[in-house]
Amino acid sequence: MTATPPGRTRRTALVATTCALAVTGAMVLSGCGGGGDDPDAGTNGVGKLPAARIQAKTRAAADAADAVRLSGSVTTSGRTYRLDMRLKADGGSGSVTSQGTAFKLLRVGEELYLKADAGFWNHADGSDGATGKLDGKYVKVPQGDPAYKKFSGFTDKDVLLDGLLTLHGTLAIDGRHTDQSGTRTIRITGDKGSGGTLDVSLQGQPYPLRLVRGGGAGSLRFSDWGKDFTVEEPAASDTVDYGRQLPTS
Repeated sequence: MTATPPGRTRRTALVATTCALAVTGAMVLSGCGGGGDDPDAGTNGVGKLPAARIQAKTRAAADAADAVRLSGSVTTSGRTYRLDMRLKADGGSGSVTSQGTAFKLLRVGEELYLKADAGFWNHADGSDGATGKLDGKYVKVPQGDPAYKKFSGFTDKDVLLDGLLTLHGTLAIDGRHTDQSGTRTIRITGDKGSGGTLDVSLQGQPYPLRLVRGGGAGSLRFSDWGKDFTVEEPAASDTVDYGRQLPTS
C-alpha cells in the first residue's frame, strides 16, 4: 500500500475543516435570518401584512381567546375610569376607580355585584346612613337599574373589546417595537396616531398588547390572554341589598 504524503494529508484535513465551517456558518445564518436579514424570521408573520389585515387578525385572536386581563384608563363621556379587570365569556372581576373613588365589580353570568368602601357609599348616598350596612359588602345590581347597563360593560369581554379595539381613520404601520415584557410587536395607527395606536404581538398569537386611544381617551395594556380564572357568586353573608337605585356617577 502506498503511503499518503504528510503534506497532502494536512491539505485534505484543512479543506475538510474549511468546508465544515462554511456549511455550519451558512446553517447558522439561515437559522437566524442573517442570510437575508428577514425581519419576520421567528415571528407569527403578521408583520408582512398590511395594517388593515393586521387589525383584522388581532381582533380575531382577541375574540377567540378564552380570557384576558386589561389595565389602564378609559375616558368616556368626559369621565376617566381606571380599570384593572380580568374578563372571560361568562363573567369578569376587577377594580374601577373614577374621580378618586374606587369600587370592585364582579359578574357571574348575568348577575352583577358591586363592592365599595364607606367613602363610595357616603358619596353616593349623600349621608352616612348606609355606610355600616354596605361598607365592604357586595351589592347585587338589579338588571333593570341604570347602574347595571353602565357597569356591566366593564365586566363583559366581548362588549369591552369591541368598543376598544378599533382604530379610527386611515390605517398604517408604524414600525416594530419591543413590548415592556420583552415581546416583539408591530404597531398600527389610525390617522398617524390621532385615531389611536395598537401594538400587536409578533410572537405566538397576534394578540393586542397595548392600546392608546385617539383623542387622549386613555391607554390600556392587555395580558394573560387565554389564562383562565374563576368567578363565583359571593357568599350570602357577604351580600346585601342596597334598597334603592344604585349610583352611576
